[in-house]
Amino acid sequence: MRFSENATVIVVHGAWADGSSWQAVVGPLEDRGLNVIAAPIPLTSLSDDAVALKRTIARTQGPLIVAGHAYAGAVIATADDDRVKALVYIAGLAPDEGETVAQVFYKDEAHPRAPQLAPDVDGFIWMPDQGFANAFAQNATHQQIALSKAVQRPISAKSIQESARRPAWKSKPSWFLIAEEDRMINPKTQHFMADRMNATVRSFAVDHTPLLTAPDKVVGIILEAAEATLSQDVTSSRGAT
Repeated sequence: MRFSENATVIVVHGAWADGSSWQAVVGPLEDRGLNVIAAPIPLTSLSDDAVALKRTIARTQGPLIVAGHAYAGAVIATADDDRVKALVYIAGLAPDEGETVAQVFYKDEAHPRAPQLAPDVDGFIWMPDQGFANAFAQNATHQQIALSKAVQRPISAKSIQESARRPAWKSKPSWFLIAEEDRMINPKTQHFMADRMNATVRSFAVDHTPLLTAPDKVVGIILEAAEATLSQDVTSSRGAT
């Protein structure tokens, strides 16, 4: 498969993570001929994160796919640029217009091993240390869990309380990797969101963070979206109509 010139995948990290969470995904995508950029978002509010993503999009040329993990699902839904050809949700949160991240995150019952989350005195929510092994990535290695704890970045309560604007998934094709062993976002909730957005669904027995624990599945769904929307054949076909 040959991709269009300057075809790029922008990957967006979720809460309690940074761009390094995509490390195992970047190389395989670049080996297939795609440019990859990890968008750093501040996790200070949904609006701030949307601006940060827009800033990353402005650094690119050519057609784009934007992929987001967990909380970043709400962020990638702000990517309404014409160059964005598809959205890919990895165990993502996808509030509709007027909804908040918190509303969809807490839509269904929590897993018994899900962490107790609450903002600190500055309004930021940290993942308890045991939360990484119990729910964030229960299938990860000890080394992966240790690194995740060491580099974690808190998310502001403002980020999950801000109402979403009209999401780009209403007008752009979307793919959704459902994590059936997710202990952070109920898989039932993921199915609801994926069905509501009419996404192409791929469901796997993976935990909340397959970027770490099943990167081949993540690479596969992003490549599927890329082959459908960023290939030279697709571009040529559209140009001929």
